[in-house]
Amino acid sequence: MERVSLTVAEGQVGFADTFDKSEAYSSGVSWAAVIAGAFVAAALSLILLALGTGIGLSSVSPWSNVGASASTINNAAILWLIIIQIIASAMGGYLAGRLRTKWATIHTDEVYFRDTAHGFLVWAVGLVITASFLASAATSMVGGAGQVRATSFSTAGGAETDLPAVGQNLDPNEYFIDTLFRSDHPGPDRSDAPVRAEAARIFAHALRQRNLSAADETYLAELVVAKTGLSRTDAGKRVSEVFVEIQRTVEIARKAVAHLSLWIFVALLIGAFCASYAATIGGRERDHVKLV
Repeated sequence: MERVSLTVAEGQVGFADTFDKSEAYSSGVSWAAVIAGAFVAAALSLILLALGTGIGLSSVSPWSNVGASASTINNAAILWLIIIQIIASAMGGYLAGRLRTKWATIHTDEVYFRDTAHGFLVWAVGLVITASFLASAATSMVGGAGQVRATSFSTAGGAETDLPAVGQNLDPNEYFIDTLFRSDHPGPDRSDAPVRAEAARIFAHALRQRNLSAADETYLAELVVAKTGLSRTDAGKRVSEVFVEIQRTVEIARKAVAHLSLWIFVALLIGAFCASYAATIGGRERDHVKLV
């Protein structure tokens, strides 16, 4: 009787050792399936983004140095970003679920959790891959939206700015400087780059301080009088109007970036959900496959 009890105890210990070993040396993540699904999701994102750019639904191109201001992105472009996340994430998650190995002797709830985690990992890894490829395009987009900010205004004083997206050396900020020194009798000599650069730096400082000081306003007005021949009163009025217009443009750009960032956040959350849910569908179909 004692020997039987020892045999049962030894069997339980052996089973426990086998169970512990199988749990310790087997990962709950099929990284091969996750990476495969992530690359598929990233590739689809690039393809669909290029398609949206081609048909005018997206203002951001996946190709280097091609982008647009965030303020030009309309509702159709935002909707297209969401559709991209749904299609790419769902396809990547589904493939990860179908390509994973079958987990034997695992409870159904645990299998469901692992498939969900696999889909989420596909979304996360795919997002990192896509972001690495779109780094230049994203920089171009954000830079285009913030070109009227104070940090970039210092380049408006006649210096050339490389904007390959339009194929011209143009800086949108130069328009405000042109407006400031616009004359009713323009002359052929426009070699006033130092003066324009100085005016741009003054506006940049004023934007950072959110206020154009009286001394700076007076000095700018004197520059306008010297360059255009306007009266002191008209020059001061022009300086005030230009600064107000610059502030308005900066505020529009800020709101556009905030609006776009919010919808990108929503699109990414939708993509995470679609990838996780699609992975459970793919995993369920994988487990239901029968040998022929």
